Order: sequence, then C-alpha cells, then structure tokens
Amino acid sequence: MYRKILVALDTSASDQELLPHVAQLALLVKSQLLLLHVADGWVARNFDQLNLAESEEMQADWRYLEDTAARLRAETGLTIETRLALGSPPAQILKVAETDACDLIAFASHGHRLVGDIIHGSTIETVRHKARVSILVVPPKK
Repeated sequence: MYRKILVALDTSASDQELLPHVAQLALLVKSQLLLLHVADGWVARNFDQLNLAESEEMQADWRYLEDTAARLRAETGLTIETRLALGSPPAQILKVAETDACDLIAFASHGHRLVGDIIHGSTIETVRHKARVSILVVPPKK
C-alpha cells in the first residue's frame, strides 16, 4: 500500500513522537522511508540565487538527518533515504512527495491553535489541502 513514506522532520522534539509511529508502519507494510527536512532560513531561501555556501544551520540539519537515519536503520533495518530541501516547507514537501513518488506524507503536529498557526504558520494545513497522497499526522503527547 505505502511503498515510500515521506517523513517531514523539523528537528524538534516532536520528531521523536513521529518516528516510532512511522517506523512501525513502515515495518508492517514493508515501506521505504524518505526523511525530509526543509531548511527555510535566509541562506536556504537564497542559496541558489546568490550562489551561497551552506550555512551552519544547513550543515547541522544534514547531520541531524543522517544521524536520525543511521539510528533508525540500526534499530529497524529499514531502507531510509535522507533529503535536505531549501525554501518554503509546504512547497518543498509537496514537490519532494511528487518527484520521489511517495505514497504517504507523515508529520508531527505541534498542537498549535489559531494564534499559534498564524504566528508559526501551518505547514500541515497547506500540505493537507494540496497533497495528492494520504497524510498521517501524529499529535503531540498530552
């Protein structure tokens, strides 16, 4: 059913709530995982246009992705790819999901409500309205 699951990571504690759910699902249905983080700082948003060098934040994001993938591979034996995209998180998540033929997009919810979504944006809401594949949202612990 789900051959490839895109796992949208934001490098926060909520990732640790999401990853066990996604790993268990992937094991059950024999899926591959694509761990994706979208860097959206100034350097990331202007990287190609201004021919910039990777920022320290982008380098830390790569390390986080690779460390997370290595840990999950060791714990589960799953096939896992990593990707660091640059720019708008919703746009990049949708683009990667399509270009990599992902069957499911998985997120961790932060539990924001109205004001929090206005301040922090709502990647999940934007993706939910435009995605052409199923979405799994893991809520924060109470």
